Amino acid sequence: MGEPTGFINWKRVTPKRRPIPVRVTDWREVYEPFDADELNHQAGRCMDCGIPFCNNGCPLGNLIPDWNDLVYRGHWRDAIERLHATNNFPEFTGRLCPAPCESACVLGINQDPVSIKQVEVEIIDRAWNEGWVQPYIATTKTGKRIAIIGSGPAGLATAQQLTRAGHDVVVLERADRIGGLLRYGIPEFKMEKKYLDRRIEQMREEGTEFRVNAAVGENVDIEVLVASHDAVVLACGSTIGRDLPVPGRELRGIHQAMEYLPFANKVQQGDIADSPIDANGKHVVIIGGGDTGADCLGTAIRQGAASITQLEIMPMPPTERASTNPWPQWSLIYRTSSAHEEGGERMFSVNTERFVDDGNGNVKALVINEVQMVDGKFETIAGTAREIPADLVFLALGFIGPETGSWIEQLGVNLDARGNISRADNYATNIPSVFVAGDMGRGQSLIVWAIAEGRACASAVDEYLMGETSLPSPIASSARPLV
Repeated sequence: MGEPTGFINWKRVTPKRRPIPVRVTDWREVYEPFDADELNHQAGRCMDCGIPFCNNGCPLGNLIPDWNDLVYRGHWRDAIERLHATNNFPEFTGRLCPAPCESACVLGINQDPVSIKQVEVEIIDRAWNEGWVQPYIATTKTGKRIAIIGSGPAGLATAQQLTRAGHDVVVLERADRIGGLLRYGIPEFKMEKKYLDRRIEQMREEGTEFRVNAAVGENVDIEVLVASHDAVVLACGSTIGRDLPVPGRELRGIHQAMEYLPFANKVQQGDIADSPIDANGKHVVIIGGGDTGADCLGTAIRQGAASITQLEIMPMPPTERASTNPWPQWSLIYRTSSAHEEGGERMFSVNTERFVDDGNGNVKALVINEVQMVDGKFETIAGTAREIPADLVFLALGFIGPETGSWIEQLGVNLDARGNISRADNYATNIPSVFVAGDMGRGQSLIVWAIAEGRACASAVDEYLMGETSLPSPIASSARPLV
C-alpha cells in the first residue's frame, strides 16, 4: 500500500467521456485521455484491507492490490508483469469488463470503490506504447498439435497459453476475420479493433496459426480434425440468440442483435461500404436492457435513427445496493452506459404483446403492456396496452446456448440440461482429447470469465498431453461467480 490515507485523501474519479455532439459523429472510443496525476491518486486509494476481496470478485484472480501499489510508486514495468501474470488480454477487459472486482472492493462497503478498471487499462496501454509487450517464444517445442475452434476471448486465451507451452496451435474461425464477438459483436466505440489486431499479431509472432473462413462441418471435417490433432478445444461461444415468439415475429424489420451489430463493424473495417440493416431515419425499438441492447442503441444513434426506444421487462433497478444484494456481490443497481447518455428512451417493466404489420409484411409498431411481478411471475397490468412505432426491431434478449447441430452431433459430445457442451472439472468432454472452454460450456457469461476459462482449459489440455503442467489454472469449471 503506497499511501495509507489515500482512500481518505482522494475521491473516486473515472474517465470523462467525449462531448456527446462530437462522439456520435464518429465511431472512435468514447473516453478522453485520463490524467496521469489523477491515475496515481486512484491507484493510491487502494487500501491495506487485509483480505483483498477484489481478487475473488475477479474470475481471473487478478493481483489488483499489487499492481495498484506498483502504479502508485511509479513501477510501471513491474505493474504490467503482475497484470500479465493472470490476464492475457487486459486491453480487452480494461475496456469491456463490467468490473466485478470493483463491486467486491472492500472500500466499496461504505465508500466509492477503487477505479480498478481504469488503472488496469492504463497499465496495458502504457506497456504497449513503451514497447514492453513482446512475443513470448517457447524455447522448447513439444511436437503436440492442438486445434482450437473459435477465436473469441476463450479461444484466444487458450491458444496463447498452449502456444507458449511449446505446442503447435491452430485457431479455426468460420468468419473472415479473427476475434469472434470481440471483432463483430463489440462496437468500435467501445473498443477500437486496433487493440485486437495488435494482440493477434503478437500471437502470430509467438507461433499461433490462424485460419479464417474455416467452417467446421462445411469445409473442415470434424472427424479429420480430431484424428489429425492431439487435442481439440471447442470455444465457439453461446451464439443462439433468445427469440421472442409473439404474433408478428415473422415480419420484416425484426432482427436478432447479432444480425445487426456485425454489419456496422464490417463497415468500420472497410469490408463493406454500407450496412444492409441501417437505422438511418427509422424508428428503432430494442427489446432487452443489457449491454447488447446498449450496443445496438449506440450503433443506431451513429447511423442516424429518428427515434430509439429500449424496452426491459424487469423493473428499474435501484440507484444503490438493496439489502438483499450485499457486498461483495455484483451490485444490481441502475447504470447508465455511454450509449444511454447519447439518446433514446429507456422503458422498464414492459412486455411486448405483438408486432404490428404495415400491410406489406413489414413491422410498423409494437403493442406493449406494463407488467408487475406476482409470486415470481410477470403479470400484465390491465389497461396499460399501448402502441409504439417501430421500423426496425432488435432482439437483445441474451443467448441461450451454442449451435449444436451438424458437426456437434457428428462429434458426439454430450450436452447438459441447459443445452451447453457437458464437461468435467478439467474441461474434458465425453470424447477423448476434446475439451471445451468459455460460453460454449458454461453458457452466456462475461469476457473476463471467457479468458479465465481459456487459461484454465489450456492448463488442463497441457496436463492431458504432457502428464503435468506449469500453466496456471485460475478457476475450476464448477466455480460460481459473484456476478
